[in-house]
Amino acid sequence: MAGTKVCFKCNFIKPLSEFYKHKQMGDGHLNKCKACSKIDARKNYIENKEHYKEYDRNRANLPHRVQARADYAETLRGKEAGAKASAKWDRDNPIKKGATTIVRNAVRDGKITKPSACSSCDNSDGMLHGHHDDYAFPLVVRWLCPQCHSDWHKENGPGLNGDEQC
Repeated sequence: MAGTKVCFKCNFIKPLSEFYKHKQMGDGHLNKCKACSKIDARKNYIENKEHYKEYDRNRANLPHRVQARADYAETLRGKEAGAKASAKWDRDNPIKKGATTIVRNAVRDGKITKPSACSSCDNSDGMLHGHHDDYAFPLVVRWLCPQCHSDWHKENGPGLNGDEQC
């Protein structure tokens, strides 16, 4: 039948529109239908998940991609998306938001003194985060640089009481 093809995976006869284009094939279409191709792609991703995660991390850190994200963040659409994401985080993390606000106010009022260096690596080249091991004690913080803060959470998870809802 003209305009149809048999998928070698599922053996169904399907219209050519159900096959991805592939100019090296005789009829210009892959021999595996789109549905079977998608199933195989998902299976491959699951079997090699760590490889793809590492690939995506490395790709995201390429200089032109970092610059593109920074440029997007400066656009009206990027600012709106950032505000929307921030509002969603606030709604989804009321305990963390509350602890952050308490620490920020305590620093402002002089009740807590923010040091000049990370308590983990002694880095003094920038911003410090007030890290909570346990959000039930919002004024008990340790000051970490962004990298040490990220590393701590990768190793230890969200922190005690950090994922409970009010």
